[in-house]
Amino acid sequence: MQSRGVLRSSAGLSALRSCLLLLFIHMSAPLEARRVRGGRAQTRRVQQQQPPPSPAYRERVEGAESFPLDFTAVEGNMDNFMVQIKNLAQSLYPCSAQKLDQDMKLHFLKNVSVTCNDGSPAGYYIKESKGSRRWLVFLEGGWYCFNRQTCDSRYETMRRLMSSTKWPQTRTGTGILSPQPEENPHWWNANMVFIPYCSSDVWSGVTLKTDHSDYAFMGSLIIKEVVNELLTKGLDKAKVLLLAGSSAGGTGVLLNVDQVAEQLASQGHRGVQVRGLADSGWFLDNKQYKFTDCLDTISCAPTEAIKRGIRYWGGLVPESCRQAHVGEEWNCFFGYKVFPTLKSPVFVVQWLFDEAQLTVDNIHLTGQPVHEGQWRYIQNLGQELRNTLRDVPAMFVPACLSHELITRTYWMDIQVKGTSLARALHCWDRSLQDNLHSSNSSNSSHSSHNHQKHNKTPPARGCPLHLIDSCPWPHCNPSCPTIRDQLTGQEMSVIQFLKHMGFDVQKMAQQQGMDAKKLLGMLNNGN
Repeated sequence: MQSRGVLRSSAGLSALRSCLLLLFIHMSAPLEARRVRGGRAQTRRVQQQQPPPSPAYRERVEGAESFPLDFTAVEGNMDNFMVQIKNLAQSLYPCSAQKLDQDMKLHFLKNVSVTCNDGSPAGYYIKESKGSRRWLVFLEGGWYCFNRQTCDSRYETMRRLMSSTKWPQTRTGTGILSPQPEENPHWWNANMVFIPYCSSDVWSGVTLKTDHSDYAFMGSLIIKEVVNELLTKGLDKAKVLLLAGSSAGGTGVLLNVDQVAEQLASQGHRGVQVRGLADSGWFLDNKQYKFTDCLDTISCAPTEAIKRGIRYWGGLVPESCRQAHVGEEWNCFFGYKVFPTLKSPVFVVQWLFDEAQLTVDNIHLTGQPVHEGQWRYIQNLGQELRNTLRDVPAMFVPACLSHELITRTYWMDIQVKGTSLARALHCWDRSLQDNLHSSNSSNSSHSSHNHQKHNKTPPARGCPLHLIDSCPWPHCNPSCPTIRDQLTGQEMSVIQFLKHMGFDVQKMAQQQGMDAKKLLGMLNNGN
């Protein structure tokens, strides 16, 4: 107990020193670097290039006050002194206290009948951006379970994905959820909502927990209830609602984006443009590399797992897709089958060689080099995925071996044909707005969505939307994320990685119709 007290005390002193250092820097700044207005000193803000900060953002930065510190308060009342320290921290930008205000805060659903798997209340995290009419609602991913045995195992090992009992009070947004313009240039000032995944049903279930059932599966209802609550927080006046998600959340976007559009339209909010952003959720119902019995989520073939799951969850799929696959609704969990039936526009983000897809196909990239049969399977997988995306008008598909992208801090570093994902999403946004403005169709929410999705007007010059790598092997794109050896954790060069994958330089060069030395040179130079 004494050592904990010492640690707590030293941590407090460290924080105090940091704040005093900030005070010293602030007070000793050159006079000409501050301008005085109404007797208050204000720090000159460095102008940002792109995009221009909103008035609210500018006011928060430029309107910060300087607070004098009363050091005698330390002796009399430490709590009062720390309040002054906090006030000082809030007056300096950027500062950790200011950053806390930019975190998303937890809200549990008011409708307590809509729950996580274990009956604990479902909820969401939100960071409101007053004045913004754009909303980004993100669905978390995290696999699924499909029977009592796999769900019991999941509850023991990944409880936060089935229960809200230990959720933190705040979450920091990263990638497309970041409030920082340098990390998220197009969406940084939107209202951000993060819905934790605690239903284990790929966001499809509508089943209550009862005395006769082991778990609740209410993923679809959770989304519906969150949207209802957001309508009281300004979503009713929104211009755009982007329903985004990664992995199981990406599949959840495909399953729910039309439902959200219909929900808003039925409540009279037809002016809200509902769109989808599906990241790493475009799975294939292909044949596994090596067949295994369906004993757990990882080894079970995708089709068999979903067939069992949809019955166990009481899962719902979009009505238009259900009608196209009567009696075989499990088909609607696979992107290339559900996408043609959707009315809402959806942007697809997918790694050409998705690690989760390879895992369920029983290709495990461990310490042993991949042999020729596995290598051929991986290449064929990339070609199969490319074929299923042929008719998708807006997509970003790098030839990398990875999983999930839009919430990664490096999400802007990845490029396809010289274009980043952030740029492609901006182009997509522009194209949808242009199509909307040029449309003379009915004001119906559905006809508006349908028109936007199927409009064949080419995008503006230099603003591509259909971005997919054409090179045929994993990590042939030089902007791919860093590769690490799964056993040692060491970074690997592209050539080291390809050798580990069983890459035959001579054979691959022949397939590409070039000299082996030229191919090696291209790989070394990242071309």
